Amino acid sequence: MEKFQFLSPEWIGKARQIREAHRDSETSFSVTVRMNQLVTDLPFGSNELRTFVDTSKGLLDIELGELDNPDVSVVIDYQTARAIFVDLDSQAAIQAFMAGKIKVTGDLTKLMALQGTIVPSESGMNIAKEIKEMTA
Repeated sequence: MEKFQFLSPEWIGKARQIREAHRDSETSFSVTVRMNQLVTDLPFGSNELRTFVDTSKGLLDIELGELDNPDVSVVIDYQTARAIFVDLDSQAAIQAFMAGKIKVTGDLTKLMALQGTIVPSESGMNIAKEIKEMTA
């Protein structure tokens, strides 16, 4: 399988394809969260990337850009984002937050609720596995 650098344009395109391929088997989210993310310290291109997570339609939607009126906004560095979203390392999230490496504005309870539901189903686990396998 071809591998791509986390958050590179190629990686984002492939991750989008993987999510769409599993869309019909994806279970719905019981938690509604609209979250903007600013990922900093990228090792390529510009130093920052803006993304969002939105579960308001019942499914996990992760895309480039920003939402109007998000519930929560997060600033996170590249290495921490990779540990959380590719390696699914919940301890990395907790440690980074405690160390001040993750800055949160807005409703922190929404972020905490989302953390427990990112990979809730077999389909979610398959998506996570495929994304991890294609990440360099």
